[in-house]
Amino acid sequence: MSSHKTFKIKQFLAKKQKQNRPIPQWIQMKTGNKARYNSKRKHW
Repeated sequence: MSSHKTFKIKQFLAKKQKQNRPIPQWIQMKTGNKARYNSKRKHW
């Protein structure tokens, strides 16, 4: 990734960074442990 990013790219990466987290415990409880982990988690 280049050090000079456009604002659009920076916004896109910031959104993906926020989405890259495990699911909250209360959602596991709400769904009866059907949703165990975030399958769309990124490994970077």
